[in-house]
Amino acid sequence: MKKPKWVVEKEQAKRKTAAETVWLFGLHAVRDALTNPAREKLRLIVTRNAADKLADAIAESGMEPEMEDPRRFSAPLDPQSVHQGAALEVKPLDWGRLSDRAIADDDRPQRLILLDRVTDPHNVGAILRSAEVFGALAVIGTRHHSAPETGALAKTASGALERQPYLRLRNLADAITELQSIGYLVLGLDGEADQTIDDALEGRKDQPVALVMGAEGPGLREKTKETVDQLVKIEFAGAFGSLNVSNAAAVALYASMPR
Repeated sequence: MKKPKWVVEKEQAKRKTAAETVWLFGLHAVRDALTNPAREKLRLIVTRNAADKLADAIAESGMEPEMEDPRRFSAPLDPQSVHQGAALEVKPLDWGRLSDRAIADDDRPQRLILLDRVTDPHNVGAILRSAEVFGALAVIGTRHHSAPETGALAKTASGALERQPYLRLRNLADAITELQSIGYLVLGLDGEADQTIDDALEGRKDQPVALVMGAEGPGLREKTKETVDQLVKIEFAGAFGSLNVSNAAAVALYASMPR
């Protein structure tokens, strides 16, 4: 019996995902991946100088590094990559389901960052760093139109990629609806909104909160605006204000925290 087309496509996508690997580079990113027991590590290429700096992490990982001359570094990286003599081939991390990550197992404020078409890996890496600093439970993107796990993202995240959950889901609106069903207040960041984050959260900062950030320029999609509970803005000192999306995510997280 012939399988339905959707079943075939699903199986093909699953096989493609299973075959995907990522090359991480840079001392910080490689060190944190080497010492992450959840990370499946495949191949390590280092110069002698980098191997000396990563000696403890390499020993902990149990990997056998491939030694390279710094003038002929053979890892398949973009020529512009600042690899610092270290590159590690890995499998992407699997952080599980949204429901597994949306509920804290400690007493910290429950906060999530959702990304609507934020595709720049440097922005997403910086957002992961901020999310880790402020104790967010996860950063959520979409499978399409969001930055995948890459070496550039990992280097910008400076190790946070190994510790801060980064999930890429099929549909952002469905994720928002799921969070609302388990008690999250979902706020969309929009410069044209009437209320600030503080206004919207007055008396409610102990509630689980998800902050949805749009891409620079177009901002949130109309579907996203219709699905969130409320649109909010970051209050600026002057008549005009604008922040890079990674900076806006950090400010929004801080503003949402109980103080």
